[in-house]
Amino acid sequence: MHIHVLGICGTFMGSLAQLARALGHRVTGSDQNVYPPMSDQLAAAGIEVMNGYLPEHLQPAPDLVVIGNALRRGNPAVEYVLDHDLPYVSGPQWLAEQVLAGRHVVAVAGTHGKTTTSSMVAWILEHAGLTPGFLIGGVPDNFHVSARLGEGPLFVVESDEYDTAFFDKRSKFVHYHPRTLVLNNLEFDHADIFADLAAIQTQFHHLMRTVPSRGRVILPAGEPALEQVLEMGCWSEVERFGAEAPITVTREAEDGSLFSVHSDGETAQVRWTLTGDHNVSNGVAALLAARHCGVSLTDGAAALSVFAGVKRRMENLGSVGPVTVFDDFAHHPTAIATTLAGLRRRVGDDTVVAVIEPRSNTMRLGTHREQLSDAVAEADHVVWYQPPGMDWSLESVVAASPVAAEVSGDLDQLVNTLVERYRHSAKPVQVVIMSNGGFGGVHRKLLAALQAAPSA
Repeated sequence: MHIHVLGICGTFMGSLAQLARALGHRVTGSDQNVYPPMSDQLAAAGIEVMNGYLPEHLQPAPDLVVIGNALRRGNPAVEYVLDHDLPYVSGPQWLAEQVLAGRHVVAVAGTHGKTTTSSMVAWILEHAGLTPGFLIGGVPDNFHVSARLGEGPLFVVESDEYDTAFFDKRSKFVHYHPRTLVLNNLEFDHADIFADLAAIQTQFHHLMRTVPSRGRVILPAGEPALEQVLEMGCWSEVERFGAEAPITVTREAEDGSLFSVHSDGETAQVRWTLTGDHNVSNGVAALLAARHCGVSLTDGAAALSVFAGVKRRMENLGSVGPVTVFDDFAHHPTAIATTLAGLRRRVGDDTVVAVIEPRSNTMRLGTHREQLSDAVAEADHVVWYQPPGMDWSLESVVAASPVAAEVSGDLDQLVNTLVERYRHSAKPVQVVIMSNGGFGGVHRKLLAALQAAPSA
């Protein structure tokens, strides 16, 4: 079968394309934003990617068109599909029918930490010899791919609450029917499609309705928005963890690099390279999800001790002189704050510089603008990038900033400023570049400029 994927370079759709290729289908795709790591994965899988959404990409007609949720009516490829009666389906529906049917699905949902937690669960199951399938919105460094079919009944899927497609406005995750469900947290996000937090909670309630009675819902204790979802109806086992929950967690290193989990007389200790309270919570959730799949806490902890992290989640891209550059996906004030707090606990008095592009739909709409200033309190210096087309100014965020901050609208100037300011720093400088997109390749530009700069 020839499957053509519209929006193929998105993390979800690109991963889905790789699964279709692994099933033996001929796969092609179209997109208008092509950048690594997804473009590299698709090329390695032998999947042809065409630039733009031209009708001729659909000639001769494929057997099936899988349409990503970023595409809308009026898109020339979408209009061609409809006008010529080409068979089409959403990505989540195709995944549910062709890959997830009959499998033990482990779904990870929530506003933050989905990619990291999903990667942890997949790695724990892999380390235990269970060879799971997975589809993750990032590239776990233990696997170097974002999706695979796997060999057993287990499949881990990062489960997004964003809408399914222009013709299916339900959240993606209602298609997945998990037996093990992790709910990391819940805040207002995706302001372009949800009116308020209650609207998102309704979608989470719909997800809860799909978990069987023999299934299990895992969540941190004391999350009011999640508890309200459970109060709307829950028909499955519930497992909470936290300070006052039946499953307790002890943070034995201030930066979160060492912690223990205590449950039913079993204690498992994790010593790993990750930091921050958010990653401790992610790790505990992953351990409990894997335990529901048959892996003991002790074996799970051994796996997390060699968990290599995820690309674009505080990924260390390299160091030049005193400057180390990290790539991070943070796209929400809470994610920015927790990431910087974790780094601060790890590096102490080092200079921490945050370079942030407010690229997500919610950020571009200005929904969280009042929270952005306080989110960077753990940094020493912040550079906000004003992306083209954003109709509100970041100057108000700078004016309210508790730390030194500035706005830049020119990436080359931004890079030059950072190089001149920090290349001869007397103490280490940690530069965290935050965006949920390619950010004009500013990460590599900065490292290259540092390399090319004259030595002291």
